[in-house]
Amino acid sequence: MSTEPIRIARKRGGEVDVEGPVDEFAAQILDRAGFIFRPILGGVWIRLHFDTGQAHENQQATYAAQMLIAAGYQVDLDPSLLPAAGHCAPVNGWPPRTPTWPSHPAPHSTQRRRH
Repeated sequence: MSTEPIRIARKRGGEVDVEGPVDEFAAQILDRAGFIFRPILGGVWIRLHFDTGQAHENQQATYAAQMLIAAGYQVDLDPSLLPAAGHCAPVNGWPPRTPTWPSHPAPHSTQRRRH
């Protein structure tokens, strides 16, 4: 892996794109986070879809940064892409887990059911 960070930023035209050393695994992570890859002269333009709204783009960019960091990549995330204030999604660590599902015993638990 390169020591140069992968940069995710919002450009002047409003588009969110990625620059830097993106290898095959990082490309798979970015694809999973919703980024698209378009061939251009001299390389590939990696960006989010246009017109999905800034809040959604911010969430996708932050999600991509979190996944890349978890995979061991250095990431430079544009601060303008951080989720809105009050939204718990730090870049350099995972947000606290808050389960949204009811707790159930494991499917193969040793608890016996009464009939």
